[in-house]
Amino acid sequence: MADAAERLTALAEEVLGVPLPVRIRAWDGSEAGPPVTTGAAAAGAPVLVLRRRRALHRMLWKPGELGLARAWVAGDIDVEGDLYEVLDKLAGLLWEREPRSGRKPGPAALLHAVRDPRLRAAARELLALAGPALPPAPPAEEVRERRGPLHTLRRDKAAISHHYDVGNDFYEMVLGPSMVYSCAYWDRPGDDAGALPRPFTLEDAQYAKLDLICRKLDLAPGRRLLDVGCGWGSMVLHAAREYGVRAVGITLSEEQAAYARKRVADAGLTDRVEIRVQDYRRVTDGPFDAISSIGMAEHVGSAQYARYAADLFRLLRPGGRLLNHQIARRPEPDEEAYEVDEFIDRYVFPDGELAPVGRTVAQLEEAGFEVRDVEALREHYALTLRAWVANLEANWTRAVRATSPGRARVWRLYMAASALSFERNRIGVNQVLAVRTPESGASGMPLRARDWRAR
Repeated sequence: MADAAERLTALAEEVLGVPLPVRIRAWDGSEAGPPVTTGAAAAGAPVLVLRRRRALHRMLWKPGELGLARAWVAGDIDVEGDLYEVLDKLAGLLWEREPRSGRKPGPAALLHAVRDPRLRAAARELLALAGPALPPAPPAEEVRERRGPLHTLRRDKAAISHHYDVGNDFYEMVLGPSMVYSCAYWDRPGDDAGALPRPFTLEDAQYAKLDLICRKLDLAPGRRLLDVGCGWGSMVLHAAREYGVRAVGITLSEEQAAYARKRVADAGLTDRVEIRVQDYRRVTDGPFDAISSIGMAEHVGSAQYARYAADLFRLLRPGGRLLNHQIARRPEPDEEAYEVDEFIDRYVFPDGELAPVGRTVAQLEEAGFEVRDVEALREHYALTLRAWVANLEANWTRAVRATSPGRARVWRLYMAASALSFERNRIGVNQVLAVRTPESGASGMPLRARDWRAR
């Protein structure tokens, strides 16, 4: 008798204490849960599919987010229909029921769960449904062994390689022709009430973001720019081509550097743009007139952030500007208890950490910077991520061939879940403009806010 879906739904509702908001289809073909709508809307009705019993084994051996993530990456769990809708419905039951800090339950809470007869009965039923099995091996895409203290030069290089050295062809499909892997700017100067000219593509929005940063940094011919975490070279290329600067881009990814150097050569800009495989802690040829750090500071880590800020301050000339573009999390009541999301840490950004924007501003100021502007771009990142997901889904077969089925599934889940997190204000992203103001106090900044030309 095919009844796995009915039993799973009943168990989930027993444990959660509320009706399951999504329909389930199990490996035996059975379905249960909210009815699928009929008619024109039926094609978009989402279903959570458990393709193999192994999905239960993963969740039993590693309860919580990591077990679910492993099942997703391995293809043991899938979604038919709108992934965003399923994630949004499940988030309220799974992740948002946890303390906002994301901390694991303490010993008292775990002991209470073990002693709860209702939960113990549900666990026995789940074990019976799953059948006996040894713990499944984690998917190959998961980071396993990490050696040495956090954020050493060697460990940071390995973490960056895990995330970025998965094939430039794959990133071309996801990011599009701009090859910019950070929040785009879905606006143009002079737009009324945010109305976007049509068509306004992802490439337009990334161009607008790069140009906004160049204007905030007051770039001009002959000035010297350092781009920390330069990716595939888009920022240094834009700054050299459109503003006539001499630019140095640094990255820890060999694949990114090779790609960026080719783009520089193809653009005929080798006399003005240099790409290095180099850690920011090893840059010694300052001073620079301006520094951009776009989507890189998330990799720095809280233990190294003071040094990061101090090093960038050291590399700027007096009066030079820093543009720090960085994802931020919401502040926690107990900041010491903050823990990194397991799925992100194991599959996406190993050793990455997010900080509240207030802490970032404070640490830049502690390093000696004068912070002159903070611009929140939270909604812009949600639009950007949805565009990347659409690119990935449109090129799914090619993307899988370029990397692996598991890696493509990591990216689809990570980007879709992140889009929802930005939309729901669980995380944000901010551009912090700071100046190494000289002792005279002459910052070189305009009196009028958001007019970036020097006065």
